[in-house]
Amino acid sequence: MSRVYDNGYPWDTVFHTRFSNLIRSIQPWPLLKWVYEQKMNQWFNHENYGLVPQNRALMKEPVFNDDLPSRILCGSVMVKPIVKEFTETAAIFEDGTMEENVDVVIFATGYSFSFPFLEQSVIKVENNEAALYKHVFPPTLEKPTLAVIGLIQPLGPIMPNAELQARWATRVFKGLTELPSESTMMTDIVKRKEKRIKWFGTSRSQTLQTDHIEYLDELAEGSDARPRILPLLLKDPKLALTIYFGPCSPFQFRLTGPGKWDGARNAILTQKARIIKPTRTRVVRDSSNHSLVSYLLKIFGLLALFAAIFVSLQ
Repeated sequence: MSRVYDNGYPWDTVFHTRFSNLIRSIQPWPLLKWVYEQKMNQWFNHENYGLVPQNRALMKEPVFNDDLPSRILCGSVMVKPIVKEFTETAAIFEDGTMEENVDVVIFATGYSFSFPFLEQSVIKVENNEAALYKHVFPPTLEKPTLAVIGLIQPLGPIMPNAELQARWATRVFKGLTELPSESTMMTDIVKRKEKRIKWFGTSRSQTLQTDHIEYLDELAEGSDARPRILPLLLKDPKLALTIYFGPCSPFQFRLTGPGKWDGARNAILTQKARIIKPTRTRVVRDSSNHSLVSYLLKIFGLLALFAAIFVSLQ
């Protein structure tokens, strides 16, 4: 899909909800890939614009970009295959075509990371991969005195992930949370790598890729900061429904546990209004049909949630 990155709020956050995450998790893998491509092609057909990845069967980062199709249509952007080689003034592509009189070449091929200030016994990078427990802790240290924050490429905004990584690492440093044994951490690292390859392939640009909501919940689990939907549904149904069907924003992880914020509930309930407020220069009355459809979708989502829990308990 189109690969212009924008890892900011609100678009990446609005795209990811707990309801949509559940729907993705219960679908068979072939169906999930098909649904994913159909969703990405709703705005424009990527194949018509030459933007379908070569390994289209694998998941790619969804990107919201309204400008790229029109730029391709008017000719200001030309989509070409991989560059095969450069001459002194030209670029030759894999299909044999050539672009001559090239003045500037900008490489946007990702990056390679390293830790030259650390011994390889602490963190060793091979094939642009570092063996870190939950993408944070080196598993071979005698004591957990080092944490790597932000070395991750989630399917969503990176800052909520980095924040929860830091909160978790702080608790480990303080001795409030203990890490498992080295063998357990190494097993977890291997399983994560296998899952990543299944979802994203073996490309060097995808070595830091991971999911979003599941990873956030995993980081928040040990500190009791993870929101519990079912208990919350009985106590505060409005908040529970907003958390489940609305954007998975960082406020959700400030409702309970260390770092609890009294304003988190109000921030969650008003986030949609704050997102659209700058565009509401002309107020239009809400459609009753739209409200009914939204209500029915929420009911369906709750039924799907209960069904998934029931299946998992069998």
